[in-house]
Order: sequence, then C-alpha cells, then structure tokens
Amino acid sequence: MDVLDDYTGHVDPNGPAARRTLGELTITKLSVGAMDNNTYLLVCRATNEALLIDAAADPTRISDLVGHTLERPRLKTVVTTHRHQDHWGALGAVAGANGSNTVAHELDAPVLPIPPDQLVSHGDTVMVGRVPLSVIHLRGHTPGSIALLYRSASEGAHLFTGDSLFPGGVGRTTSPEDFTSLFTDVKERIFDVLPDDTWFYPGHGDDSTLGKERPHLDEWRARGW
Repeated sequence: MDVLDDYTGHVDPNGPAARRTLGELTITKLSVGAMDNNTYLLVCRATNEALLIDAAADPTRISDLVGHTLERPRLKTVVTTHRHQDHWGALGAVAGANGSNTVAHELDAPVLPIPPDQLVSHGDTVMVGRVPLSVIHLRGHTPGSIALLYRSASEGAHLFTGDSLFPGGVGRTTSPEDFTSLFTDVKERIFDVLPDDTWFYPGHGDDSTLGKERPHLDEWRARGW
C-alpha cells in the first residue's frame, strides 16, 4: 500500500494512506468502505506495537496498511469508537487475523459482532505499546461513543473522535435530548479542557483543530445539530 508522509488530514477513498510521525507514535489514516470511513493505525515507535481505531471495512486494505513484512507492527489492540455498523464491519476479520484484543465502551458492546475483550469507561486508559491513550465518553451519537486522546508535552494533543465531533459540528443525533447530551459532553470534556492546537481525527472526512472549530460552538448549539 502506498503511504504518503506529507500528512494533511485528508485521504481519498481507495487512495493511499497518510502517515504522521510523532516522537512516540506514528499515526496512519486510511479511508475504507462505501461510507468513506476513516481507520487509524497508531504504532508505538519504541515497541512496534500497534492499535487500530475502527476496523470499519475492507479487511484486505487494513491488512495491507498493517503490512506483510517481518518488520510490520504487532496489531495488539482494535478499538471501536461506537456501535454503528459502518465502524465495525471488518472487526472480526481484522482482530481474528492478528490475534488482537478488542476494546469498546460497555454501553455499545452488546451490539458489536464479537464481545470486546476490554470494556472501557470515561477516564480509563488504553495503551499502545508504552503510550497511554485516555478514553473520553461522549454521550449522544450513541450511548457508548468514545474518543481517544493522546497528549504529548512537546507535540500537543491528538484526539480521535469517531462520529462525535467533525469539522463543522457534532455528530448526528436523533432527538433534542441526545443533541444536548452530545453537545454538552463535547464542550465540557473536549473544548473546555483542551487547547486550540489540539488536532482531531474524525470517523469520516478531513481532520481539523479545536481552535478552528471553537468560534462556532454557539452556532452549533443554536441550530441544534
């Protein structure tokens, strides 16, 4: 698989992956499936251990992303950000092929095609090699939607938001109550505690930063989506 090292936050369906290299981690983004889902491969540079966020579709392309050489990372963990099927279509195939542990929030776990090996809640930690990722529960898109946060003292915060936060607004909700819940969690658990240079990686489409989106929070609240 072709992998571009000039990371911009954009990848094309059926196109090459894009890799960002940080001090402790590499982050590689790939679009898979008919709904242009993003899957993210995080690799600890010290241990060559990997974690995949959302085995959404196209298990063959995900396998190519992990690699086939002896130097390929060990895909130890697959995290599912929420229960919607377009985010776990390849979960069984990818986890089974790699002997990976699977992770999800307890409220969305019963809907997944295989029982998670690890259930997580708000404030828990998931490891990729030696690197900790903090679990942020964002209630509203689904009951058990989660984001994963990596924070580096020298390279800022990197947030994987699933379908709870996109450039231009929070994720889809099906009632005013769910919108209020999701907007409140996104504001209080993300925007109120993380800086503007936080880069976030959504479940579909391009990346953004909190600083770019922050001026529009009142607009999102007023329109209700």
